[in-house]
Amino acid sequence: MTTAPTRAPQRDTISAGPSHRRKVGRSQERPNWMAGVTSVIWLVIVAVPIYWIVITSFKSQSNYYQENPFAPPGEPTLANYRLVIESDFIQYFINSVIATLGAVVPAVLVSFMAAYAIVRGGRSRSLRWTNSLFLMGLAIPLQAVVIPIYLIIIQLGLYDSLMALILPSIAFAIPLSVLVLSNFIRDVPKELFDSMRIDGASETEMLWKLAFPLTRPAVVTVTIYNALQIWNGFLLPLVLTQSPDKRTLPLALWSFQGQYSINVPAVLASVVLTTLPILVLYVVGRRQLLAGLTAGFGK
Repeated sequence: MTTAPTRAPQRDTISAGPSHRRKVGRSQERPNWMAGVTSVIWLVIVAVPIYWIVITSFKSQSNYYQENPFAPPGEPTLANYRLVIESDFIQYFINSVIATLGAVVPAVLVSFMAAYAIVRGGRSRSLRWTNSLFLMGLAIPLQAVVIPIYLIIIQLGLYDSLMALILPSIAFAIPLSVLVLSNFIRDVPKELFDSMRIDGASETEMLWKLAFPLTRPAVVTVTIYNALQIWNGFLLPLVLTQSPDKRTLPLALWSFQGQYSINVPAVLASVVLTTLPILVLYVVGRRQLLAGLTAGFGK
C-alpha cells in the first residue's frame, strides 16, 4: 500500500513573511541621524557668516566696535548703503550687467545650436572634431592664457572696454555649455525628430520647437551658471580694464574695500548690494535650475 507524499509544513515560511516585512519596514524608517547632524552643522557654517554680514551692514561705524558682533543692531541705519551707492556703485552695477548679459546670451545661443548640430550630425567628421575642440577647452584654465588674451585684446584695440571682458567670457563659457546641452539634447527621443521631419519640419523648426522646449531646464541651468561665473569674475576685469568707469562689481568691491578698509559696515553693505542680483536671479530661475540639476543627476 502506497501512501501519498506529504507536503512539508510551510508554517514557518508563512509566519516569517510578515515579521521579515516588519523588520525591513523598520530599517527603512530608521532616521539617518548622521546625515541630519551633518546637515545642521553645514547650515550653521553657511548661515552664521551671512547673518553677520547682514546685521553688520546696518550698524554704524561707532556701534560696530562697541556692540557684540553677533548682536542685532541697536540703532539700525542705512547710512552705509547710501555711502556705497554714492560711490559710483550704480555705474559699476551697470557695467556688470552689460558684461554679463553681453557674454551669457551669445554664449548660450551659440552653445545650444552647436550642441544640436553635434548631436543631430554625429556622423560628420568635422562635427566630431568640433566637439573634441570644445572638450579640449574645458582643460584650459583662465589663469594659463590670461597673458595671451591680454596681448590679443591690445592688438584688437579693445583694451579698457567692456567688450574686452565680453569676448573672452563667451569663449570660456561655450565649452561647458556645449557639453551639458549636448547630453540633454541626446536624450530627446529620435522618434520625435522623425515624426516632425515626416510632417515637413525643417532643422530650424525642430531646433526651436522641439529641442529647445524639451531642454529648457538645461538651458536655464547653463545660463545661471555662466552668469554667476561672469558676474563674480575678478581676473579679467583686473587685467583688461584700467579706468574706474569700466570697473565691474567684484573689482569695484576690491577697490572699495581698500578705500574704506576701516569702515567695516560700509564694506559689508557693498557686499550685500553685490550679492542681491545673484539672489534675485536664483529666485526667478529656481524651479528651472533645480529641474535641470535633478535631471542631470538622474542621467
